[in-house]
Amino acid sequence: MPTGERLHASTPAANSSTTGYEDEAWVWAQIKAEARRDAESEPALASYLYSTILSHSSLERSLSFHLGNKLCSSTLLSTLLYDLFLNAFTSDPSLRSAAVADLRAARERDPACVSYAHCLLNYKGFLACQAHRVAHLLWQQSRRPLALALHSRIADVFAVDIHPAARIGKGILFDHATGVVVGETAVIGNNVSILHHVTLGGTGKVGGDRHPKIGDGVLIGAGATILGNIKIGEGAKIGAGSVVLIDVPPRTTAVGNPARLVGGKEKPSKLEDVPGESMDHTSFISEWSDYII
Repeated sequence: MPTGERLHASTPAANSSTTGYEDEAWVWAQIKAEARRDAESEPALASYLYSTILSHSSLERSLSFHLGNKLCSSTLLSTLLYDLFLNAFTSDPSLRSAAVADLRAARERDPACVSYAHCLLNYKGFLACQAHRVAHLLWQQSRRPLALALHSRIADVFAVDIHPAARIGKGILFDHATGVVVGETAVIGNNVSILHHVTLGGTGKVGGDRHPKIGDGVLIGAGATILGNIKIGEGAKIGAGSVVLIDVPPRTTAVGNPARLVGGKEKPSKLEDVPGESMDHTSFISEWSDYII
């Protein structure tokens, strides 16, 4: 399959019997093929592509090297971070499978994503999410000072602020990602797509379980704010710029400030697709408003 084409049914992603290892191996082979193609077509990038991708024997080594170089500072050395990331990705297969699912999410949902290698190297939402997964692992291991230090570097470098205690599923797309804030007790399910400047926040200074719970397949539009320990149901859609303060039922669309359900509270319109995968942001507009220019 040419490296620029989208996935077809014969690829591992479409085969439910495919093991995680086979899926990871297929994606890594694609990434290396794309890097070789790009190095040949753009010699100025040849050294960079060799050091970040082509010199490595596996996806976890390439990703660890790249994250280490992205997140290092004068006092937090890239070699230390490389060892930290590599140990996490090597010891926990779920981190690797999540990274592969996130790469696929970007490639399949974002028309601007021209290749897996492009996502691996340049998508800060993807990189921030993988670094967060390692910070979350450290948090669970009670290595909290290191988890918080890594969290701080992720926020500084990528402008994505995800508390290391927050739980995130796989198949996640942080599209553009700038300004995303995810609070300490937030939970994000699988196959969720979140645009830039989205906040999953609390409602004040009270501690405890105080942040949103996002179901599988949810789409959250740019600039949306979701506050409090509320549930966004599976397959729901949150319109751009909305402020959500109460639960949103599954397969419904919430829009506005304060957000209201399209179709009304009693009989809200039900979505047939999975918005977190279809990335359909505006199909509700004719039902919700007579907006014209």
